[in-house]
Amino acid sequence: MCTVVVRWAPGEPALLLALRDELVGRDFDDPGAWWPAQPGVIGGRDRTAGGSWCVTAVETGVTALVLNRPQRRQAAPGAPSRGVLPLLVAQHGQDWHQHVERAGMASFALVRVAPEALTLWVFDGVELTSEALSAGTHMVTSGGAEDGRAVRSLADFTAAGSPTRWQQLLAGREPADDPAALLVRHERDGQVFGTVFGQVIETTIGALSLSFSRTPSVAGSWTQRRWPEP
Repeated sequence: MCTVVVRWAPGEPALLLALRDELVGRDFDDPGAWWPAQPGVIGGRDRTAGGSWCVTAVETGVTALVLNRPQRRQAAPGAPSRGVLPLLVAQHGQDWHQHVERAGMASFALVRVAPEALTLWVFDGVELTSEALSAGTHMVTSGGAEDGRAVRSLADFTAAGSPTRWQQLLAGREPADDPAALLVRHERDGQVFGTVFGQVIETTIGALSLSFSRTPSVAGSWTQRRWPEP
């Protein structure tokens, strides 16, 4: 995951945009209930490591999202995948860090969106810090403030008032080799890294509405699902 936009206020339904940037050949599954031990948790599943970049626990209305950060790009052999982190947040809440050994993990940012709190953790490969974010619209990116995405795009999302309008902000954009672009495409050493998935989430306690697309710049490509399912 490389870009997260969150509109949040205590006790109100949350609105989120999550854009996943990844190697284009890495297989993954569309959002569903993929984890038998957590049957009420909905998210896309990475087929390589089995975890997720974004999950929502429908019963509690909690969404958790993980983003790569550049300080430590590669995990040490045997270290946990970052994809376990959203599932741990969905299960353990603010105490997720007591249930994983971080030594050797690659660096990350982790966002928890809950009815009572919006929390950001950042792990630079050594130290874990946390921050309680205020009510409003926030953008968290893989590059942090230095990549320029929030400067370029946050005001547009703040002004847009609905999930449909958030999707429309992506329509027609060409992926770019630009750290400030919302949709990216980088070619390095024969590999292509780009925006492979987008999802817009509306969630509250007991209800999840999710629109998603593997080509988020194409207006008619979005699929909508709801949980509990009709």
